[in-house]
Amino acid sequence: MIGIAIPAHNEESNLDACLVSLLAAARHPLLDGEKVCVQVVLDACDDGSAAVVARHQAAFAAAGMALDMEEVAARQVGVARALGARRLLAQGARWLAFTDADTRVSPRWLVAQLAQGADVVCGSVAVDDWSPHAANAQALRAHFADTYQDRDGHRHIHGANLGVSAEAYQAAGGFEAVACHEDVLLVKALERIGARFAWSAQPRVYTSARTDARARGGFGDTLLAVLAGKAQGQQGQAAAQ
Repeated sequence: MIGIAIPAHNEESNLDACLVSLLAAARHPLLDGEKVCVQVVLDACDDGSAAVVARHQAAFAAAGMALDMEEVAARQVGVARALGARRLLAQGARWLAFTDADTRVSPRWLVAQLAQGADVVCGSVAVDDWSPHAANAQALRAHFADTYQDRDGHRHIHGANLGVSAEAYQAAGGFEAVACHEDVLLVKALERIGARFAWSAQPRVYTSARTDARARGGFGDTLLAVLAGKAQGQQGQAAAQ
């Protein structure tokens, strides 16, 4: 069985597209009918995220898949990811795939992870809609294109596009209970135990260019920091003139 864990904090507006994409990936013919279980961990949600998950459960069941949800009030993505992984391991998952509630995975996402033949697959992310940043959209698009390596052999670490064998995950001790960088800490632990890595752009994930960053130091917060840096640079230039 393949398990997918998704942490979510008030993701009512994004979960629908995420779950639709996950169902397509779970039904890919190259998985040869292997069951896929999705565990959504709703962390301190006070919106309609739970209702969104509930609406999709019948479609997953009809496809022979499982979509479950668990509610916690940790406000820590590390706790949410770890809980999702524990639930999936208890159900017998041999492979754990991790993404975020504001992403859309490609239909070949799981197939591409498994095809790497590694213990750990670190994937890249892409953004196909920068419009939430309005007037700053073009500047962010250009910065991302100039600085991000969306190719095989990259060294990016994203909880939004990460796969690991159940055996390696447990040997490394799993995710730590932290508010951010739980993915980086897990990768470091996996490196210490000698896990085999694939740094690949083949498992495709599209993430949102959100303006309401959920985790300090995460992808959304990094985008906002880029904008803040550009604004300070422009102010400095103006002051010097």
